[in-house]
Amino acid sequence: MSDRKDIFSHRRSIRKYKPGEVSKTLLEEAVWAASQAPTARNVQPWEFVVVTQRPRLKELSAIVSPNGAFLEYASACIVVFCHDTKYYLEDGCAATTQALLALSMAGLGACWIAGDKKDYTDKVRGFLGGAQDLKLVSLVAVGMPAEIPAPQKKASKEMIHWEKFS
Repeated sequence: MSDRKDIFSHRRSIRKYKPGEVSKTLLEEAVWAASQAPTARNVQPWEFVVVTQRPRLKELSAIVSPNGAFLEYASACIVVFCHDTKYYLEDGCAATTQALLALSMAGLGACWIAGDKKDYTDKVRGFLGGAQDLKLVSLVAVGMPAEIPAPQKKASKEMIHWEKFS
Protein backbone atom coordinates (compact mmCIF):
# COMPACT_ATOMS: atom_id res chain seq x y z
CA MET A 1 0.00 0.00 0.00
CA SER A 2 2.89 2.42 0.56
CA ASP A 3 3.34 3.15 -3.17
CA ARG A 4 -0.38 3.76 -3.50
CA LYS A 5 -0.27 6.21 -0.59
CA ASP A 6 2.22 8.42 -2.46
CA ILE A 7 -0.52 10.03 -4.52
CA PHE A 8 -2.04 11.34 -1.29
CA SER A 9 1.05 12.05 0.78
CA HIS A 10 2.87 13.97 -1.97
CA ARG A 11 0.02 16.28 -2.97
CA ARG A 12 0.54 19.77 -1.57
CA SER A 13 -1.11 23.16 -1.91
CA ILE A 14 1.29 25.08 -4.14
CA ARG A 15 0.98 28.87 -4.20
CA LYS A 16 4.29 29.79 -5.84
CA TYR A 17 4.91 28.97 -9.49
CA LYS A 18 7.73 29.09 -12.01
CA PRO A 19 7.02 31.03 -15.19
CA GLY A 20 5.89 28.95 -18.14
CA GLU A 21 2.92 27.30 -19.72
CA VAL A 22 1.15 24.10 -18.72
CA SER A 23 0.28 21.87 -21.64
CA LYS A 24 -3.31 21.76 -22.79
CA THR A 25 -3.10 17.96 -22.67
CA LEU A 26 -2.28 17.93 -18.93
CA LEU A 27 -5.10 20.37 -18.22
CA GLU A 28 -7.53 18.21 -20.22
CA GLU A 29 -6.36 15.14 -18.29
CA ALA A 30 -7.01 16.92 -14.99
CA VAL A 31 -10.52 17.85 -16.11
CA TRP A 32 -11.08 14.27 -17.28
CA ALA A 33 -10.00 13.01 -13.83
CA ALA A 34 -12.38 15.50 -12.21
CA SER A 35 -15.22 14.29 -14.43
CA GLN A 36 -14.68 10.74 -13.17
CA ALA A 37 -15.40 11.74 -9.55
CA PRO A 38 -18.18 10.13 -7.58
CA THR A 39 -21.45 11.98 -7.94
CA ALA A 40 -24.74 11.60 -6.08
CA ARG A 41 -27.25 9.72 -8.21
CA ASN A 42 -24.83 10.02 -11.15
CA VAL A 43 -26.08 13.55 -11.82
CA GLN A 44 -22.61 14.81 -12.85
CA PRO A 45 -23.58 18.48 -12.35
CA TRP A 46 -20.14 19.89 -13.05
CA GLU A 47 -18.90 22.31 -15.69
CA PHE A 48 -15.25 23.34 -15.99
CA VAL A 49 -13.75 26.54 -17.37
CA VAL A 50 -10.00 26.49 -18.01
CA VAL A 51 -8.32 29.90 -18.08
CA THR A 52 -4.79 30.14 -19.51
CA GLN A 53 -4.45 33.65 -20.93
CA ARG A 54 -2.22 35.81 -18.71
CA PRO A 55 -4.45 38.95 -18.78
CA ARG A 56 -7.51 36.88 -17.84
CA LEU A 57 -5.61 35.13 -15.03
CA LYS A 58 -4.63 38.54 -13.65
CA GLU A 59 -8.24 39.74 -13.78
CA LEU A 60 -9.52 36.56 -12.17
CA SER A 61 -6.86 36.86 -9.47
CA ALA A 62 -8.02 40.40 -8.70
CA ILE A 63 -11.62 39.19 -8.37
CA VAL A 64 -10.73 36.45 -5.86
CA SER A 65 -8.15 38.42 -3.89
CA PRO A 66 -7.00 38.33 -1.22
CA ASN A 67 -7.82 34.58 -1.00
CA GLY A 68 -6.46 33.78 -4.45
CA ALA A 69 -4.01 36.62 -5.08
CA PHE A 70 -1.35 34.06 -6.04
CA LEU A 71 -3.50 33.02 -9.01
CA GLU A 72 -1.92 35.92 -10.90
CA TYR A 73 1.35 33.94 -11.08
CA ALA A 74 -0.18 30.59 -12.06
CA SER A 75 -0.06 29.27 -15.60
CA ALA A 76 -3.70 28.21 -15.61
CA CYS A 77 -6.83 28.01 -13.55
CA ILE A 78 -9.47 25.29 -13.63
CA VAL A 79 -12.75 26.75 -12.39
CA VAL A 80 -15.26 24.20 -11.11
CA PHE A 81 -18.94 25.05 -11.34
CA CYS A 82 -21.92 22.82 -10.67
CA HIS A 83 -25.53 23.17 -11.68
CA ASP A 84 -27.75 23.90 -8.69
CA THR A 85 -28.61 20.36 -7.63
CA LYS A 86 -29.20 18.95 -4.16
CA TYR A 87 -25.62 17.67 -3.80
CA TYR A 88 -23.75 20.15 -5.99
CA LEU A 89 -21.22 20.98 -3.28
CA GLU A 90 -20.32 17.36 -2.47
CA ASP A 91 -20.07 16.50 -6.18
CA GLY A 92 -18.02 19.60 -7.00
CA CYS A 93 -15.64 19.03 -4.10
CA ALA A 94 -15.09 15.42 -5.17
CA ALA A 95 -14.33 16.63 -8.72
CA THR A 96 -11.95 19.29 -7.40
CA THR A 97 -10.07 16.74 -5.29
CA GLN A 98 -9.62 14.40 -8.24
CA ALA A 99 -8.31 17.26 -10.40
CA LEU A 100 -5.81 18.16 -7.66
CA LEU A 101 -4.58 14.57 -7.43
CA ALA A 102 -4.23 14.28 -11.21
CA LEU A 103 -2.26 17.53 -11.38
CA SER A 104 0.02 16.38 -8.58
CA MET A 105 0.62 13.05 -10.33
CA ALA A 106 1.61 15.01 -13.45
CA GLY A 107 4.25 16.90 -11.46
CA LEU A 108 2.30 20.15 -11.45
CA GLY A 109 1.61 22.41 -8.53
CA ALA A 110 -1.96 23.33 -7.73
CA CYS A 111 -3.97 25.01 -5.02
CA TRP A 112 -7.68 24.98 -4.24
CA ILE A 113 -9.20 28.45 -3.93
CA ALA A 114 -12.58 28.47 -2.21
CA GLY A 115 -15.61 29.32 -4.30
CA ASP A 116 -18.84 28.29 -2.64
CA LYS A 117 -20.44 30.96 -0.46
CA LYS A 118 -17.65 33.51 -1.12
CA ASP A 119 -18.62 37.11 -1.83
CA TYR A 120 -16.98 36.93 -5.26
CA THR A 121 -18.98 34.00 -6.65
CA ASP A 122 -21.29 36.14 -8.79
CA LYS A 123 -18.36 38.17 -10.13
CA VAL A 124 -16.45 35.02 -11.11
CA ARG A 125 -19.53 33.52 -12.78
CA GLY A 126 -20.14 36.77 -14.67
CA PHE A 127 -16.48 37.15 -15.68
CA LEU A 128 -16.55 33.63 -17.17
CA GLY A 129 -19.99 33.98 -18.75
CA GLY A 130 -21.66 31.27 -16.68
CA ALA A 131 -25.41 30.73 -16.43
CA GLN A 132 -27.26 31.91 -13.31
CA ASP A 133 -27.96 28.36 -12.09
CA LEU A 134 -24.24 27.56 -11.83
CA LYS A 135 -22.72 27.41 -8.36
CA LEU A 136 -19.02 28.23 -8.07
CA VAL A 137 -17.42 25.40 -6.12
CA SER A 138 -13.71 26.10 -6.53
CA LEU A 139 -10.90 27.57 -8.55
CA VAL A 140 -7.73 25.52 -8.95
CA ALA A 141 -4.57 27.48 -9.63
CA VAL A 142 -2.12 25.41 -11.70
CA GLY A 143 1.56 25.82 -12.58
CA MET A 144 5.05 24.45 -12.30
CA PRO A 145 5.87 24.50 -8.58
CA ALA A 146 8.50 27.01 -7.49
CA GLU A 147 8.50 25.46 -4.03
CA ILE A 148 7.00 22.44 -2.36
CA PRO A 149 5.96 23.04 1.23
CA ALA A 150 6.10 20.18 3.70
CA PRO A 151 3.41 20.82 6.31
CA GLN A 152 3.13 18.38 9.16
CA LYS A 153 0.09 16.16 8.87
CA LYS A 154 -1.58 14.50 11.82
CA ALA A 155 -1.17 10.76 12.07
CA SER A 156 -4.38 8.96 11.16
CA LYS A 157 -4.21 7.02 14.43
CA GLU A 158 -4.81 10.35 16.22
CA MET A 159 -8.13 10.82 14.42
CA ILE A 160 -9.57 7.35 13.94
CA HIS A 161 -12.26 6.05 16.28
CA TRP A 162 -13.52 2.50 16.12
CA GLU A 163 -17.25 1.94 16.58
CA LYS A 164 -17.74 5.19 18.57
CA PHE A 165 -15.90 8.13 20.12
CA SER A 166 -14.20 7.02 23.31
